[in-house]
Amino acid sequence: MRFDTIAFVSLFSTLASAGAVPNYPGLKTLWSDDFAGAPGQMPNSNLWNIITNLKTNNDLQEYTTSNTNLQLSGGGTVQIIPRLNRQTNSWTSARIETKAVFTPSPGKVTTFEGSIRFGDHPVHMKQGIWPAFWMLGKSIHQGTPWPQCGELDIMETINGVPTAYGTVHCGSVPGGPCNEPVGRHGTMGISPTGWHTYRIRVDRARAGAGGRWEDEEIVWEVDGRVFHTLRGGEVGDQGVWGTLAHSPMFLILNVAVGGDWPGAPNALTADSYGSMMEVEYVAVYSS
Repeated sequence: MRFDTIAFVSLFSTLASAGAVPNYPGLKTLWSDDFAGAPGQMPNSNLWNIITNLKTNNDLQEYTTSNTNLQLSGGGTVQIIPRLNRQTNSWTSARIETKAVFTPSPGKVTTFEGSIRFGDHPVHMKQGIWPAFWMLGKSIHQGTPWPQCGELDIMETINGVPTAYGTVHCGSVPGGPCNEPVGRHGTMGISPTGWHTYRIRVDRARAGAGGRWEDEEIVWEVDGRVFHTLRGGEVGDQGVWGTLAHSPMFLILNVAVGGDWPGAPNALTADSYGSMMEVEYVAVYSS
């Protein structure tokens, strides 16, 4: 595994006491953040970029650097909180991206993992709310367009529905090996509240001594249960597979509002902590 560096505080009322980043037998921790810090602070600026002035899917929110949208909780978590300005009917939220990028090594299994929960608004009050934990190819910063840059969505949910989506985007639009613009995805039902561990494993060990990229796998899990697997042979193009499993990627945490997939918020959509995404840790491991 290689990674390179690229260049009103109000606490949620039911904060958990966050634990340490897990250690797993046989795995080396390559990178992690446990979001330690005082309440209202920003995430570690040595690890994360705070993104603004970006909309990618006809979403409605403006991403900000305000701690009303993004803050450490003081309990060992980071909170991304969508807010509605009722005077202007405009939404704000937050998006952060790792400064490090991560390239899975040949013959190794590289794991990307986070512990996440969502705010406790009921489903009918989350229309248009779109939290995500995902990855993009570094090449998007070097002029390669989407989806040719490669995208791995570790977890997305929409509209408060308790279903986790794990998706891959690649190749060309429309169609191509990843069925764009929809992508190739799997789903798993989850409990709507409480912590869940979301993980993908990029398994290059399966290539064996012969280096058969067709046998490599990307595996999606929730709480240790596999719900989606994609093999290189299913993609069927070595170059395209390379954008997903052999190339540098960076991690992203964000909560979008509206957009092509979830649709727009409605009159019942509620903002604040009940619609937030809260993250206990993010970590990258290698076998």
